[in-house]
Amino acid sequence: MRTAVDTNVLLDVLAGDEAASGAAGRALRDASRQGPLVICPVVYSELAAAFDRQGDLPAFLRDVSVQLEPFTEAALWLSARAWRSYSRRRGLDVQCPHCGHRFESRCPNCGIVVSWRQHIISDFLIGGHAVEQADVLLTRDRGYYQTYFPELRLEGPERTP
Repeated sequence: MRTAVDTNVLLDVLAGDEAASGAAGRALRDASRQGPLVICPVVYSELAAAFDRQGDLPAFLRDVSVQLEPFTEAALWLSARAWRSYSRRRGLDVQCPHCGHRFESRCPNCGIVVSWRQHIISDFLIGGHAVEQADVLLTRDRGYYQTYFPELRLEGPERTP
């Protein structure tokens, strides 16, 4: 089984609190026992911000047995379709990245509905890559992946008390 890994899981390993780091490390070890761990170029780029020297990121990825792989055309196409759907559905409400619940946010001063783009195309590239090039996505952000990639199997690092 191929597991795509989201940026947030790898950042938890690097800089999360003790519980987050431990849960992410266990999830990566468990997934690596079932098959290869892969990331797409977007995850690589997002993760690179956490490193001062260019050579440190490839060394970290080797240490956690994660391989970088390019996008296939099918993954890019699926990502674009999901992004288009999101852009059309987005509206003015906000969506929780964990559970998918949607709600409005109003300015406390004037009462107008405030909206912002919660997700950017990179989020959808990660999802498209996972659907087309892996069997499961290891992530903490399950809500919008469930909405825009319903066929995607999701697993998350489980924290223990």
